[in-house]
Amino acid sequence: MRVAVASSGRLGVDVGSALNLIGTFVAASSVASLFPLAVALGYGEAPWPFLVGGASTLALGLGLVAVTQGRERVGFREGFLVVALTWLLIPALGSIPYLVAGEAQLARPVDALFESMSGFTATGSTVVTDLDELSRSLLMWRQFTQWVGGMGIVVLALAILPRLRVGGRQLFQSELAGPTELERLTASIRDTAQRLWLLYLGLTGLAIVVLATIGWTGLDEAMSPYDAVAHAFSSIAIGGFSTENRSLEAFSAATQWAIAAFVVIAGINFLRLYRAVVLRQPRAVSRDQEFRVYVGALVVGALLLLVELLASGTLGGEAAVRHAVFQSVSIMTTAGFASTDYAAWGALAQLTLLALMFVGASAGSTGGSIKVIRHVVVAKVIRRELDQAVHRELVQPIRMGAGVVDERLLRSVMTFVLLYLAIFAAGAIGLVIDARVGNVEVSAFDALGASAAALGNVGPAFGFAGPMGSYAPFSDASTGILTALMWLGRLEIVPVVVLLTRAHWRA
Repeated sequence: MRVAVASSGRLGVDVGSALNLIGTFVAASSVASLFPLAVALGYGEAPWPFLVGGASTLALGLGLVAVTQGRERVGFREGFLVVALTWLLIPALGSIPYLVAGEAQLARPVDALFESMSGFTATGSTVVTDLDELSRSLLMWRQFTQWVGGMGIVVLALAILPRLRVGGRQLFQSELAGPTELERLTASIRDTAQRLWLLYLGLTGLAIVVLATIGWTGLDEAMSPYDAVAHAFSSIAIGGFSTENRSLEAFSAATQWAIAAFVVIAGINFLRLYRAVVLRQPRAVSRDQEFRVYVGALVVGALLLLVELLASGTLGGEAAVRHAVFQSVSIMTTAGFASTDYAAWGALAQLTLLALMFVGASAGSTGGSIKVIRHVVVAKVIRRELDQAVHRELVQPIRMGAGVVDERLLRSVMTFVLLYLAIFAAGAIGLVIDARVGNVEVSAFDALGASAAALGNVGPAFGFAGPMGSYAPFSDASTGILTALMWLGRLEIVPVVVLLTRAHWRA
């Protein structure tokens, strides 16, 4: 029962109701273990990691539901707690298959949690140094966690669970990446979530067909049906996990171009994409200011990288264009794939890639980082401030498309960007301090890259954590910092920070 009297000393958040819904989400997520279980059985591998993981997840979920039975009404305040804890619990439970599998590279809980958090948040960072040592089913579990987390665990739950009539809108907005206006495609939030997931499924299926065809026709002999499924999962989720130690360098130019195209598509606002593709309203995308800036930023990033590659003589011809375009797309959208070892490129290229980590894809996409729309809003606010500095009586509302942006949204965008930069800086400082204490060779630039890659859900960074390396050399404390940054980045910071305020918990 919710208490509204501040003097009562009781909480203003119904924790029981929040835990009841979290339990429902956790129990439903146990179904995800069936896919890698089928892969394990198909390849004659041990099914126990996924049986134990699925059973443990189901038991915890049902247990939470049982102890909080009858408390099922979730409101605005409870929504923050539901989203934050769901994104903490499910990756934690998702680490169980890594621990049970007995694989030495993921035998420690801190490493298993890092790998699972990286998967579900579609980050793509890894502590694994040799993917060839992992079983086929465990590799596919890594890929599948990215696909499940790409569109969002809560959005998936909204699509399949009929009970979420109350609080559904709040949960949807908390889960949907970026400050995109919730333009419902149908009369109900559940139907909207279902249609987004159908689009997500359709794009994934198309990616599987295209990649498998590239392999079948001989354009890429390394692209097997297994690899086609695995990379379709991580491409549409903008995740970046690969089944190969050297990421997409192991595949042909045709595969790299195809994956780059799918990543660009997945970086578009899915609400706009649905209107353009399914409802046949192409102007929903073409006239969108965020989309135009998104494409422009990708082109500028690619040109800067191309200039570096050509001027330094590192690459030339089609290879230079392909790697410049691919890495601009991969890093800016936060996919984190690598077509080559960009950590060996020159200073201009590395600075460009670091800057692209802060751009991100579109709001409402499967990408991470700050998001293009927030950069557009910040630029408009700066422009208005400069104009008003000259013309003090000027009244100039901020417009996006045909509408005026609410001043509360402007404040929330500025707050998010400031919090993002502050947490990024704190993360980098924490990594440097811990490296000094643990005597690990981490330069300031490497720390900045790792912090930006984790918080932005990009994946690989620079130095030993670069595209052909691993995060394994980091200490347990640094691994914990990076895991927390991935969690904060996927939640877009605010739901977690709100939980730390006293006002949120007061009745």
